[in-house]
Amino acid sequence: MMTDTAHRAHGVSHAEGTGAWAVLLPAGRYDAERLVHHDTLELTGLGEVVRPRPGDQVAVLADEPPRLVAVGRVAGPAAARAEDPDDPQSDRVPDTLVVAYTRRAFDEPVPVDSPILGGPVTALDPVTFRDLVDQLGPAPQRRNWLVSLDLPIEADTPAEAARLFWAYVQELGPRELPAFVSPSGDELAMQAFVLGAQANQDPEEDD
Repeated sequence: MMTDTAHRAHGVSHAEGTGAWAVLLPAGRYDAERLVHHDTLELTGLGEVVRPRPGDQVAVLADEPPRLVAVGRVAGPAAARAEDPDDPQSDRVPDTLVVAYTRRAFDEPVPVDSPILGGPVTALDPVTFRDLVDQLGPAPQRRNWLVSLDLPIEADTPAEAARLFWAYVQELGPRELPAFVSPSGDELAMQAFVLGAQANQDPEEDD
């Protein structure tokens, strides 16, 4: 009978797809994840660390201060690969760790009191993981929103105006352009968002 010890860390042994882990977002990644929706989180440069297996549960944390920002499951390769695929004897480098999000809390992260992180990837016992995730509370109910982006554009034709619109969107992006968001059917409740957060667009209110 074989004993699974490949993913034993901190005294915890995980069978395939049943492990629990905490991963730390690299510096600056938190803002990027808030600005644009991503289905997955891809982490590289983890070095020689113990790796989660596909199907393992993951708590995604940001640092300074420590806070829980998302939950997911490992969906991609985490094993090391040869640096030169044509030379099996070449040095091994780590693959990208891919985590598929199952719950996001980037807008309202949950503070983490206990120091559970031991590096970029930390194995957790199931009780610690569940206690951590339970702090998120129930998932909010999804609803329909109207999102608009208005840009005054000078152009010769409507088609050129459309092309210039998308060029400005790609160049300026969510860091500079305000997106106007309102609940479907309640346009009077419209709010402007810049940098992933509500932003006042009335200059008279700033005076």
